[in-house]
Amino acid sequence: MEHHDLLAGLVRLHVLHHAAEHEIYGQWMIDELAHHGYRLSPGTLYPMLHSLERKGYLTSREEFQGSTRRRLYRATDLGRQGLAVAKRQLRELAGEAIDDETCISKNGGRESDR
Repeated sequence: MEHHDLLAGLVRLHVLHHAAEHEIYGQWMIDELAHHGYRLSPGTLYPMLHSLERKGYLTSREEFQGSTRRRLYRATDLGRQGLAVAKRQLRELAGEAIDDETCISKNGGRESDR
């Protein structure tokens, strides 16, 4: 994933978003993120899931289907609260960034650059 350090927070929010809606598992999340242009390996995603669980944002349980074992993750109350706060902040930041881009496009540069 190019610009990993900048996009890691967005990936965590994407994980929390889906985990707040329904149970998720690692391979499903890897496939879901791939639909949005994120190419994560299991070696990147699973430590992220474990970290979110350690911090209390996710909870998990094991599910067995025949000989297949799968760990399912779900957002906790803390995870839902954190997601709500992050969404508000993201809307504010996105609005500001988009407004800045619109201003730059319309004016051919920032007002302060002139």
